[in-house]
Amino acid sequence: MGITTTVSLGPTACGGWEVPRLPDVMEEAFSRLARDRYSVRDFLPDPIPAEVLDAILEDARYAPSWSNTRPYCLAIATGERKDRLRKAYVQAFDTSLGIQHRKPLAVLAGLFLRKGWPDADFKTWGRYPDRLRERSVKVGVGLYRHLGIARGDRAGRDAQARRNCEFFGAPTVLWVLVHEKLLPFSAHDAGLMLQTLMLSAQAHGVGSCALGVLATWRHPIDAEFEIPQHYKLVTGLALGYPGTAVVNEFRAEHPPIDVVPARDHG
Repeated sequence: MGITTTVSLGPTACGGWEVPRLPDVMEEAFSRLARDRYSVRDFLPDPIPAEVLDAILEDARYAPSWSNTRPYCLAIATGERKDRLRKAYVQAFDTSLGIQHRKPLAVLAGLFLRKGWPDADFKTWGRYPDRLRERSVKVGVGLYRHLGIARGDRAGRDAQARRNCEFFGAPTVLWVLVHEKLLPFSAHDAGLMLQTLMLSAQAHGVGSCALGVLATWRHPIDAEFEIPQHYKLVTGLALGYPGTAVVNEFRAEHPPIDVVPARDHG
């Protein structure tokens, strides 16, 4: 049986407008929804029914936006198109391995011949700021330990990293593009939309995993989509039903949000 509640939308005594109040059980359901979502790194091949994907996208359009500009768009691939894109991304990844391993000849070929070099709209390779890097390293170490991949196992690490470019087997993949003339606010809006989309997917029983590595190479999607002018690739997203591989038992830590201390004015 569904839950029915009556909500007043009239002005409050202090002159503002009331925010709709949900029943406690719905508050608990939302908290559980937010906490239960995780990055799925193994998907079943089963396609997402069209009506389910449509419902997820319908929810995502209700995300808040900077002056309601909604300065982003999505490229969505399934079936044969998705398979072609997976092949293109895996090829780009494998071609770049020499550069990633810092082999001198590969680096020179990348610099002068652009072989294996990223054609990203935004820089994705590079060292993170120290404090942020600590968090990134911690989750990476935790994941590889969970999978039994040793620190010196380069082949094992490469294979796991390649899985990103294989979309972890997801049946549906999205690419998120933001308007370059409204940065950084277009990226801000895209993040709000993506969170809404991923939570809706979770509510529909569909898993998700952001694929930031897809932003390293732009040319695969240019070959498959008519992307509007001024829109730049910021990330990818895999959607599908979670598989049973042990990798899906891994959970990243979620540290408290940093709150900036107030100045003491005495």
